[in-house]
Amino acid sequence: MPKVKTHSSAKKRFKVTGSGKIKRFQARTSHMMRNKSKRAKLNLRDSALVSKADEGRIKHLLGLK
Repeated sequence: MPKVKTHSSAKKRFKVTGSGKIKRFQARTSHMMRNKSKRAKLNLRDSALVSKADEGRIKHLLGLK
């Protein structure tokens, strides 16, 4: 069996936390920022966790499962 390759775009977008959860960055931050309020832009800076429904799929792309 050949080695399993990590999905290149997934390894750039996701990080694994110490407890094994998957961390992601917020969407809607790349353009049209002048239309967003200061509070909305501030909240978009924080990272978030991938939902339980998608976690298995992302782990498969990262070669963890």
